[in-house]
Amino acid sequence: MNILLAEDDTDLRNILTQYLELQDFTVFSAENGQVGFEIFRYEHIDLCILDVMMPVMDGFVLAQKIRKIDNFMPIIFLTAKNQKADKIKGLKIGADDYITKPFEVEELILRIKNLLRRSGRTDGEILSIGRFEFRTDELTLKGYGHEYQLTLKEAELLKYLFKNSNRVMKREHLLKKLWGDDDYFLGRSMDVFISRLRKYLQPEKTVSIDNIRGVGFILRVDERT
Repeated sequence: MNILLAEDDTDLRNILTQYLELQDFTVFSAENGQVGFEIFRYEHIDLCILDVMMPVMDGFVLAQKIRKIDNFMPIIFLTAKNQKADKIKGLKIGADDYITKPFEVEELILRIKNLLRRSGRTDGEILSIGRFEFRTDELTLKGYGHEYQLTLKEAELLKYLFKNSNRVMKREHLLKKLWGDDDYFLGRSMDVFISRLRKYLQPEKTVSIDNIRGVGFILRVDERT
């Protein structure tokens, strides 16, 4: 999935690019609306994230130009403003979502995935983990009379472990793959997510997440059943 990110704040643009790339998105970044429009014209884009206040060409003008080329392109506006008039203007132009700075990156990623799913551009999967059904795009785990709404990190961790079933995944590898760092506090957070996933999957006796002391974790799946 290709995302156009037009944001004039260099630090924020770089941070968002790094996080989106960790989610396996390909990011085309632009420092202003004019550069963003040139990228949109020549690259295949699946979703646009546009800052409203940018030099040369602002996000509203850029969105209008994009709409003339592709009226169904999913567009999310980023803005430091929290004024009703700006939101109304953005929605009139055809924005699909609107997020006000400051915001949590995880919230933005969830909105991106929801928007891609609604627009039919998602590549979500339905994975069977024992008798559980794991919908990667909706971040849901359903089975044994329960439906759990996973957090983004829980879903990413479960998906990665499942894709590597019956293989030991080193702690450092998981941290760098899913968090981009091996910081101690992130490691402690991963332990919390592992504990939650174990609790969710507990009714399924053919599946377990085991700790390999001093190494990492393994999602064991009994393939004989």
